[in-house]
Amino acid sequence: MVKIYLSTLLCAAVIVAIALAADGPRPGPEKKPDLPQQLGLPINVLTAVYFLKIDELEENENHFKGTVDVRLRWRDPRNEISQIAAISGYQDFFGEDASKKMETVWTPLVEISNLVGEPTYTTQVLRVFADGGVEIRRRVTGTFSSEFDPARFPFDRQKLCIKLVVRGEDSKRVALDFRQEELDFSRVAPGVEVSGWSLGLVDIRRESEPGLFGERHSALSVELEANRVFDTSLAPIFIPLFASLLIPLMAIYLNKVEDGDFQIDAFELCNIVIGGLFAVIALNFTVNSTYLSLGGTDNPVTQLFSLNYLALGIALTIIICLFHFNLLKRMFGKYVQEQFYFFLIWAGPLLLFATSLAILMAAAA
Repeated sequence: MVKIYLSTLLCAAVIVAIALAADGPRPGPEKKPDLPQQLGLPINVLTAVYFLKIDELEENENHFKGTVDVRLRWRDPRNEISQIAAISGYQDFFGEDASKKMETVWTPLVEISNLVGEPTYTTQVLRVFADGGVEIRRRVTGTFSSEFDPARFPFDRQKLCIKLVVRGEDSKRVALDFRQEELDFSRVAPGVEVSGWSLGLVDIRRESEPGLFGERHSALSVELEANRVFDTSLAPIFIPLFASLLIPLMAIYLNKVEDGDFQIDAFELCNIVIGGLFAVIALNFTVNSTYLSLGGTDNPVTQLFSLNYLALGIALTIIICLFHFNLLKRMFGKYVQEQFYFFLIWAGPLLLFATSLAILMAAAA
């Protein structure tokens, strides 16, 4: 009985062993290829950005909306396929096919670090060349943060920036780089226009970002130059600013002197200055509400506002001290007071408008 039981158990064990041998080990998930180190480190990923469309520039929000094409190129000898060379020299993969193919070839993890939120549209194409070259083109539509510096407003030149950074590998292993071909590719599409701006050339700068353990990650800034069309801000900003400079001048010029004595009541002239002060305050509030970035920085607009306030303060001081209390007449005589007034009515406008022009010329230089 025992022999029968043992024989049955032995047969069962043999059957299980045969079944396991027939099935063999189950394959695990395919591992993504490692860095192509055959050509040495770091792997130079040649990077370029094509500005396909610029929809909107938001100075107050420090960002712009548009569509860009990001091109990444590198060489991996493990992808050499001689059969492709006999046909076209490369093979393209689109959309989902590109994503699947990227699971079987090494690709750098490069992201747009200044992309605000999620892109509204994205697609990519993978091209594998017969000599092992790999190229990825990724089209991204979204909002990109970019700092706007109004220090030279309205003659300022802003940089619409796309910042690319490598994740997962430090700069000693993977580096973003560019050559002349990348500079030629990086440009704005023909016919792209932005209201109030003139688009220029594209510049590329190598940068780096700190990692978690003290290492540096390779980064690249691709910047499109945008020049402000200055005449668009003449009517709403600078013409009112220059016109308001006439208010303190007129308050002084409207008086007249006879034999060293002023003929116009100082109270009436003070009303002109006080009215001009409220007008400048209202203009200042309107400009700062429309151009938020101008209020907190030193630029020609804030300098001209300061000049307006200074001129109004000086005019009010002259009206009170000179016209009302006749201080110069009491201290030096009416002849000195009369000559000083004649000096004011021509020197005041000259100094005021010369200073205004100097502010604009310094910004335009």
